[in-house]
Amino acid sequence: MLPEPAVTRFAPSPTGPLHLGHAYAALIAARRAGPDGQFLLRIEDIDESRCRPIFEAQIYEDLQWLGLTWSEPVLRQSDRKAVYHDGLKQLAALGLLYPCQCRRADIRAAMSAPQEGVVTYGPDGPVYPGLCRGRRMSVAGAGDALRLDMGKALSLVGDLSFIETGPLRTGMHRLDPARMIAEVGDVVVSRRDMGTSYHLSVVIDDAAQGITEVTRGIDLFEATFVHILLQAVLKLPSTSYYHHDVIRDDNGKRLAKRDDARAIARYREEGLTREDVLLRLGL
Repeated sequence: MLPEPAVTRFAPSPTGPLHLGHAYAALIAARRAGPDGQFLLRIEDIDESRCRPIFEAQIYEDLQWLGLTWSEPVLRQSDRKAVYHDGLKQLAALGLLYPCQCRRADIRAAMSAPQEGVVTYGPDGPVYPGLCRGRRMSVAGAGDALRLDMGKALSLVGDLSFIETGPLRTGMHRLDPARMIAEVGDVVVSRRDMGTSYHLSVVIDDAAQGITEVTRGIDLFEATFVHILLQAVLKLPSTSYYHHDVIRDDNGKRLAKRDDARAIARYREEGLTREDVLLRLGL
């Protein structure tokens, strides 16, 4: 039996111009969908303090210049705050959330204490030391973040795994509860002034768009364990994953939005063609 055509997506944030790394990610996702699947576009603009309409407009122009088309409508996260709020209510009803008052300085101070030992880093940076764990949602303030109680969430699910179809980590990967607690910790699912977080919004949006294969950079591989846990707790459909390599500069550093010299718009202004960009990307 032939596999079902894939539904994939490209999900940029309009906080700066698209660069070569974005072009690579978008082209890989479109290729994975193929002629019989669907390639979707999502604008991840939950950080409204940094997102700009000019960059969103440029995303469409750059993708069209690369020869990409996508199914309509485009999903915009800033239009879906109520949906994310419903997801948070589900997690709260299960007793999995607690409000966190900690600022970065508080966390750094706790981690620098002699008894803490070596700092462990997870997909969100230093693993949160649990300073606010146990606080009730009834005392949550407007300035609090909401964290997922990792231990409680893991206690609600059975054996979890995901299928990795990408070339770098191909195979079945199982979630290790002990490692999740020690090396990931209580991740933030609602950031201050956002009403959501990347982890929460990405799993809710993938389900809403019917994504069957998530394509993204290998730098997000470890975050996938958080995502399959949230999918299970929220009873959302599971997906397969294709993590590809990331485009780096001459020093081996991953490209960022500040790398304007490698912006697609800059290449267009300099007279390069789509084929020139594909050649630079090895595609």
